[in-house]
This record gives sequence, C-alpha cells and structure tokens, in this order.
Amino acid sequence: MEIKNPTPEQNKIAVLLDDLSSLESYARDLFSFLPLPVCLVSSIGIILETNPALEKISGYSTEELIGNPLENFIGKLDANRLIKETLEKGSLSSREIVLTTKDKKKIYVSASTLLRKNDQGETIGCFMGLFDLTAIKENEQDLHKSQSALLNILEDVVEEKGKAEEEKNKTSAVIANLTDGLMVFDSQNNLSLINPPAEKLLRVKKDAVYNKSPDELASLTDSFKPLLTILGKEIKEIFRQEIIIEDFTLEISSVSIGASKNRTGSLIIVHDITREKGIERMKTEFVSIAAHQLRTPLSVIKWALSLLLEGDVGELSAEQKNVIGKSYTSNERMITLINDLLDVARIEEGRYLYKLVTAKLENLAQAALSSCREIAAKRNIKLEYQKPAKALPELMIDAEKITFAIQNLVENAIKYTPPGGQVTVSLKYDTNKVALSVKDTGVGISQEQQNRLFTKFFRANNIMRMETDGTGLGLFIAKNIIEAHGGQIRCQSQENKGSTFSFSLPINN
Repeated sequence: MEIKNPTPEQNKIAVLLDDLSSLESYARDLFSFLPLPVCLVSSIGIILETNPALEKISGYSTEELIGNPLENFIGKLDANRLIKETLEKGSLSSREIVLTTKDKKKIYVSASTLLRKNDQGETIGCFMGLFDLTAIKENEQDLHKSQSALLNILEDVVEEKGKAEEEKNKTSAVIANLTDGLMVFDSQNNLSLINPPAEKLLRVKKDAVYNKSPDELASLTDSFKPLLTILGKEIKEIFRQEIIIEDFTLEISSVSIGASKNRTGSLIIVHDITREKGIERMKTEFVSIAAHQLRTPLSVIKWALSLLLEGDVGELSAEQKNVIGKSYTSNERMITLINDLLDVARIEEGRYLYKLVTAKLENLAQAALSSCREIAAKRNIKLEYQKPAKALPELMIDAEKITFAIQNLVENAIKYTPPGGQVTVSLKYDTNKVALSVKDTGVGISQEQQNRLFTKFFRANNIMRMETDGTGLGLFIAKNIIEAHGGQIRCQSQENKGSTFSFSLPINN
C-alpha cells in the first residue's frame, strides 16, 4: 500500500527496505552461482538449502537434498562429528570426508563449516562448503605410484651397483694375481692400469707411472724404452714380439679396446718367457753338440761303406753289395737328419744366413730344377718350368739357402705326387717383390692339418702312409730362410687334388 505524503522517516524506511530486498536477492544469486558446492544445514543435521554446484557433484536434485539428513550423503559418523565440532568451535576448515553420490560413487571432498545464528544470537545451523579432492587424490595416487617406481628403480640401481662393485673387486683381484703383466692405456694413450707382475717385470712402481704418456714413461725409466720401441707412441697392435729388459726376456702382445672408430684404449700383455728361452737355448745347445758329435762317426761310416762299395778292399758279391748299399743309404739319411738338426740349431741361434750375395732368383730356380729332373724322370713326373714374362731384378740374398728352400719345395712336390702327375714351377714379380710358386697334382694336405705345415717335425697323416722317409724339418727350415730375408711363404692345398707352395721376397731387402 502506497503512503501519500510520506514523512522523511518513512522515506528512509522505504529505502532501507528496498536495499534489504536487493541484498537478499544478491545473496541468493551469489549462493546459486557459487562454483563450490555449498549447503545450509540445521543444528540437528537437516539440509535446508543447496546450490547447483552441490547438486552437480552429488547427482541429487534440490528436492532430493533439501529436507534430508546430512548423514544420508556423508555418513552418520562424519555428519555428527562436523555438526558437533562446528557448534563447539564456531567453524571448521578442510576436514576430509567421503561424499556418496546418487550412483553410489565415493568422492573424497574437503569440508569447511561456519556457525549460523539468528538476530537474537541463537544458533540455527551452519553453512557447509565442499571442495572436490578427486583430482588431488588421483595426482596423489600417481605420485605414490611414481614414488614407488622410483624407489624400485633406486633399489635396482643400488643392487646393480653392489653387483658391479663385486665384479669390479673380482676383476681387480684376478688382474692383481695374474702371472702375466697387464697394462691398460686409455684413449689418450696415458697409462691407466698396471698390475703387480708388470711392475715387477718392468722395474717400476704404480704411483710413479700412473697416468703417464709413452714419452713420459720413456723418460722416467730405461725399462720402458724397449717396450715403447715396439709399441710406438700410438700404442699399435702387436702379437708376441720379444724384448729383453735386463735379465728378463719378455713376450709382448697389444690389442685395442673397443671398435676401431670408437677406440677406448689399449691392453698390453707382458709374458715372462725367460725360463722358456733358457730351456730352449739349452735344448739347442744340446742338439748342436749331439749333432756335431754324431757327424764325425757318420762321416767315417760313410767313407768306409764307400770303400767297400767301390771294391777298394776287395770284390763283393751281389748280395753283399745290396746289404752295404742299403746301409749306405740309411747312413745318408742319418747325415741329412744331422745336417737338418744343425740348421735348426743355427736358425734358433739367429746365425743361419751368413753368405749374402747379389743373385737372380731365376738362376737359382733353374739350378734347383736341374738337380731334381732325374728324380722326376724316375717317378714319371712331368716337371715344367714357366719363365717369367719379364726379366727379374737382382736380389741381395743367401743364394745357397734360397736354393735349398726352392729345392725342398720341388722335391716335396715330386715325392708326394703319384706317377703320371705334374709339377709346375713359375716366377713373377711386381714393383715390390719377386714370387716363386711350386704347383703339383699330388695328394694334398687336409684342411685340419694345414696350420701345422711349417712347424718342426710335422708330417701329414696321408704323407706318412705313402712315404716313411723324411725328417719333418724341411718346410720349417725353408720358412725360416724366407722369413729371414723379409719374405713370406704360404700354402694352398686340397686333399687328393694337389698343393701350391709359394714364397715372395721383397726387392729392396
């Protein structure tokens, strides 16, 4: 009802009523559009009012929420506790509870409350706001999973570290207790490891040589100089090369660590062969002395048998000549063996080549062939010589020893080729070397035995079955003759099809 001619007091009251109405409307709007779930709860736990955010999170409509007990949605225990503590304290902050939605889903929420009173100061309930903790809980779970995974990884790392330390200790113990000396140079060619046997053999202490370069090692001690002479500043790969340091004879091998493009260092193995060399030297001296002692009586026997065969001490019957002839042949084999043993002894003492002259390999080959033609004819073997396409240069060689090597290869080819077969000797050369090859159609050598061909006293199984004579020293001596000239000797063979033995000599030897 509109008042006519209102007094000033009535105007003020009207303005205040309008402001109050506007404020109530603002409060309702704020309550409705607040993004957090909020509700008004009575002092006995009945929901009096809710906002859309609570309806959304719970799945219940306004009608289903208002007028129902709070415990229907958050459980009796949490509902009673929240109401009681709010009444006692006036407010609560961030209490974690579980909200059960309409579809029975459990949602973790954080609840905060504020006591509500009327104008007379009487408690009429409380405001309650909820904050959805779902995302936080999921993040916590992910964090716990990540933490658990990290802990597992950390445990694995610690375990593997322990194993690595154990393996390192085992490896260190093995390296320290090796009988051979061991050294490791890093990618910068600085010494990064040396074991006790290497310290002993090289007369050095670990602390004095650790992390030193080859130049620094050479300046520190003379014992490193022979070693670094064969290794070089770049620590090149070598295999079983011998050096002498004071009273020790050492065998050195070097291998690269890692792939060629990603080399991480070099491993040096120092093997003490002083005792083996001493035994080898005594063996060589014994063979040399024994051979010299046997040579004289064998020469006397040869002379005596020659006198008998030539009739200088009287005529012999055919049967007597046959027996003495066999004795003479056996004695010749013994003399050949003695000569071969003496040659081996000289080779091992490093004094086998001593008559170096200028000669052509072609002439030596022809001389060796001439001495073998009669044997080839008796065995019905065709002996063919293929001249080089162009004249060969002269070489500085021990002509007698090279002739022996050629003759040995040709005689072996003839001896182990069946009648009707062929032996071909050929020569060739390029700008760096002269090469000779002896090819036969003989019995050949099995693949399994070819790696022993040039060793002392070796004779292949199939050869021993067909030819019992032979010392097994010819190829060993031939190999040492060729290598003493800086050359190489090799063999290609196939059992029952034949073999090709060849050697090459450098022109600038």
